Amino acid sequence: MDIATSSSERVYRNKGNAPLMALLEGEVGRVLDIGCGAGDNAALIRRMFPECEIHGVTRSEAEARIARPIMTSCRVCDIEHGVPQDIRDMRFDVLIFSHVLEHLRHPDLVAREFSLLLRTGGFVLIAVPNVLAWATRWRLLIGKFEYQSEGVLDDTHLRFFTYFTADRYLLQKCPDLKLVFKGVSGTVPLWLLRRHVLPTSWSRTVDAAGCRLWPNLFGSQILIKARRVAP
Repeated sequence: MDIATSSSERVYRNKGNAPLMALLEGEVGRVLDIGCGAGDNAALIRRMFPECEIHGVTRSEAEARIARPIMTSCRVCDIEHGVPQDIRDMRFDVLIFSHVLEHLRHPDLVAREFSLLLRTGGFVLIAVPNVLAWATRWRLLIGKFEYQSEGVLDDTHLRFFTYFTADRYLLQKCPDLKLVFKGVSGTVPLWLLRRHVLPTSWSRTVDAAGCRLWPNLFGSQILIKARRVAP
């Protein structure tokens, strides 16, 4: 991730959230990526659904300049001030909130307002960091708590979630959304075994088993998929 000089112009760059994008299925004709960053998720979606319309919303003009060549459209606004006027009458097959809701004062209200843009049968995909993942627990155990420029202790995070609370808090004001999947992605701390001993496929098998059996310990991010049902 590159950090610009102004916090309002912070540019989030990564390889996209592949575990969250893997939850895309069915009719994916029009997507709204809310908190789209520099368009990294859009690049992944383009490979999976080349004909898809991908619209984005970000608070950073610096991010929008990078994202626009990848996306159908990208607008700059503060999503806590409401849905942008120019998309209020549009309907989407998928809404994406990938590591954005934890930055908001009222993430449940934002989720509710934007969920009205989903067509019936459409999906919302959400990813938020797990504050109780093993790495954070270890830092607290040794008495270390320092804000950072990225990760679960990002200095712009206002809300914190666990595997057991994320869907309850984020979807509580969205009665038209039905939870269809909750999971995590993350790693088991294998350290030198991962780097020098175990084959990559074995490490991945251990990671998958750890995340399945102890999601609130080994899951670094919580993944949520919900479908909009008829009111």
